[in-house]
Amino acid sequence: MARMRALLVAGVAIALLGGLTLVSAPFTRKESLPAQTIAPEQSPPSQAAIAPPASARTDAVRTLLADRAHALQRRDEKAFIASIDPQADPAFLKAQQDLFTNLAGVPLREWSYTLQPQRAIDPAVLHGVAGAEELWAPEIELVYALRGSDPLPTSRPMGYLLVKRAGLWFIRSDNDLLEVGRRTWRGPWDFGPCSVITTSRGLVMSHPARATMAKRIASELDSAVQEVTDVWGSAWSQQVVVLLPDTSEEMRALVGPNFPVDAVVAVSVADRVDVERNTAEGQRVVMSATTADALSVAALKIVLRHEFTHIAARGSTVDGSPMWLLEGFADYIGYRDSGIPLAQATPDLNAQMIASGPPSRLPPDEDFRSQGRTLDLAYQQSLSIARFVAERRSEAKLIELYRVLAKAGRVGGEEIDRLMGSVLGLNREEFTAGWREYLRETLG
Repeated sequence: MARMRALLVAGVAIALLGGLTLVSAPFTRKESLPAQTIAPEQSPPSQAAIAPPASARTDAVRTLLADRAHALQRRDEKAFIASIDPQADPAFLKAQQDLFTNLAGVPLREWSYTLQPQRAIDPAVLHGVAGAEELWAPEIELVYALRGSDPLPTSRPMGYLLVKRAGLWFIRSDNDLLEVGRRTWRGPWDFGPCSVITTSRGLVMSHPARATMAKRIASELDSAVQEVTDVWGSAWSQQVVVLLPDTSEEMRALVGPNFPVDAVVAVSVADRVDVERNTAEGQRVVMSATTADALSVAALKIVLRHEFTHIAARGSTVDGSPMWLLEGFADYIGYRDSGIPLAQATPDLNAQMIASGPPSRLPPDEDFRSQGRTLDLAYQQSLSIARFVAERRSEAKLIELYRVLAKAGRVGGEEIDRLMGSVLGLNREEFTAGWREYLRETLG
């Protein structure tokens, strides 16, 4: 879990956080990979297997969705709104009109819908609608990509309830299916007009109220991507998307309803990861709505490099990999060339060294799901571990260790010993002893 931690550097509080990653299963989104998986939680709908619907209905709805997507792409509001049930709730109609308007400045490379008629909700659980000839709730996903920033399109669930009137199909609502587990994903455009700043290495999307912060991030984006590439290498998209929500509610929609958004300064998320192909869909860095604007220049540089590292490495990171490695590596690149000594970057670890000496073990994964000083200490220990490897062996060995252990995922202690030995010639016991001695010499 990502959490904001205070580090006093020249009188400025620097916020640190963990990155998130997503497993490649369709909608397991709560970044449970490298750092933790954050994705809007999507419970499987309670639905009964039914016979595939008639092809005429399927074809009609596919045409409805295709016309809706084309209308958005060519900025034809009248045609876009024509997809909405004429008798829909006025609030839903207004939200759709706002959605169309809010997307005006978003550089879309793709916007379409996929339909899975065989995964329709049992019509017996759908409430009646006055004057409706038929109701239907097939599985529908939005497929979209941002121009210049998304190497692959991503897909997100849309909980549309469809209604047939006078032989024509319309979208009745996007929230009437919540009680049967169908949620509609909300993007930034569902919360207000979107402003976009593009750079050579990505884009920053915000709402007008955060224009100043968006400019700050845009000014740092390209150099942060380059510094990550200098360490990790060029085998990643080298394109990033940073989102600046206006409120905690919006941030929860983007990263997951149960994520402690008020305790983080930023988090990286993805929709699906394929480690075999080294690809990830829908990667985003989402900045806090309440704390990010207060970041100092130095802190913002560290935060962006940390999160971009998670994005660069995500396609090579399997769920269950050691958190001390994943977070330590991201922090290592975040602090690299910052000029901040380890003692300043790890104040809680430094205090522990003075009080009781070095830790007796590598930080366990559960410490990264904790709170308060335990979580702070876990991150700081992880940074010190990464610096230990880079300084006592080499940066190249640190990168190799990441690639080997992160690709293995959740494995037993004996296998970790074998993998560590293949890179460093040390098992965990020897590695821990070396790290403890490094701390004595560096912080002691």
